[in-house]
Amino acid sequence: MIREKKKTVLSGYLMIGALAVAQLLLAYAVVKAVHLQSLALAIPSVIASVIVLICWAGLFMVHPNEAKVLQLFGKYAGTTHEPGLKWANPFFSKVAVSTRIRNFECSKLKVNDANGSPIEIAAVVVWKVFDTAEALFEVDDYAGFVEIQSESALRNLGTAYPYEPHDGEAIALRSNPQEIAEALVKEIQDRLTQAGITVIEARISHLAYAPEIANAMLRRQQASAIIAARKQIVRGAVGMVHLALDELDQNDIVKLDEERKAAMVSNLLVVLCSDESAQPVLNAGSLYT
Repeated sequence: MIREKKKTVLSGYLMIGALAVAQLLLAYAVVKAVHLQSLALAIPSVIASVIVLICWAGLFMVHPNEAKVLQLFGKYAGTTHEPGLKWANPFFSKVAVSTRIRNFECSKLKVNDANGSPIEIAAVVVWKVFDTAEALFEVDDYAGFVEIQSESALRNLGTAYPYEPHDGEAIALRSNPQEIAEALVKEIQDRLTQAGITVIEARISHLAYAPEIANAMLRRQQASAIIAARKQIVRGAVGMVHLALDELDQNDIVKLDEERKAAMVSNLLVVLCSDESAQPVLNAGSLYT
């Protein structure tokens, strides 16, 4: 495996000055050799001028948050990260690799969750190159590699967890976004480390049941919500009935036998647990007896 190594290069501004001075001196030497008609002076001057011209090809620019990977006839020579005008061996090939933070959104994937329910899932992945040598030489196209492996990791994550918790399940896709995000980052990072990529963040951007079961699951969620609300209503109603009976006993307002207490409890529970407001009914016949 090829690892990144730092390559020290010269300042391009100093080399421009040195090459310009050398070029002027050699041009003067060539002119003088022609004037004196001296081959002994002309030939070395011409050869040196050609070498200086070749050296001009060693100048290159490194932009901020960019690296240049240097190769000499196919052999990896090193990487320079320092921005500015630089100079290196003119026979080095120089490949630019961006080290900026990038992000992309995985397309919607249709998978079966841990319970076998078909769901749609998508994610946003934020990443950057941390090892330029691995990114260039270990994979064919590191940007495409990131996208394909991220989708593969997302598909694997979607099948490992349920959409929502049932029967005491600890972690679910919908109810534990932070834990799912951490698991997704780890899942993707394990696949991208060999390509010199670091994953900064990965989060679910879309999560829904597949259209063919969405209505059934919506009714299930509504039923669960109704049951939970009913439990809360009944718990509160029982507390209010208990409080009413205690208040009647403590204040000695009325003495109720067990049969009347049962009737009172039944009436109060009906009033308190009913979906609609209670409608009082007067027994008019008892007024004339």
